[in-house]
Amino acid sequence: MNLHEDTVSVLTDWRPPDASQESMRQAFLGFLAAREDGCRRSCEPGHVTASAVVLDANRDRVLLTLHPRVGRWLQLGGHCEPEDETLAGAALREATEESGIRGLRIEPQPLHLDVHPITCSLGVPTRHFDVRFLVRAPVGAVPVRSAESIDLQWWSVDALPSNVDTIPELVRLALTQP
Repeated sequence: MNLHEDTVSVLTDWRPPDASQESMRQAFLGFLAAREDGCRRSCEPGHVTASAVVLDANRDRVLLTLHPRVGRWLQLGGHCEPEDETLAGAALREATEESGIRGLRIEPQPLHLDVHPITCSLGVPTRHFDVRFLVRAPVGAVPVRSAESIDLQWWSVDALPSNVDTIPELVRLALTQP
């Protein structure tokens, strides 16, 4: 199975929490049915990205990155790479690379879907079909900022920064997971 097939399988099997996310799931599946290259960064109309909502071991802090291109605090994540075999694997790889934390554990089913316009590394306006997964950090995890971030820090789930988009919703969803 390749990354495209895995992504279709994961999204086909996923049961979203509400009608809005079901609509988004159907849009993702329609996009992937039309674009065999939909998981590749080179797909200019848009491409699937993999994100990680990283909670600490006590589930009272979320790890956010201050993204240099976007200028806001975001969950970790990014483009799928040619060596990625699974979507969850891509999200875990991105979370590990961007946080420097070893021993992260990822939930295999998506937490949330989002499509947003962006001018990414292609240099042209495109869309990210972002699949977000819940990731749990081990006890005592200390993040190390990578070159992909202006800043990286734990934020209390009760005191998130003001310049965030969907982070409060993602944290709420993550905290409902067992």
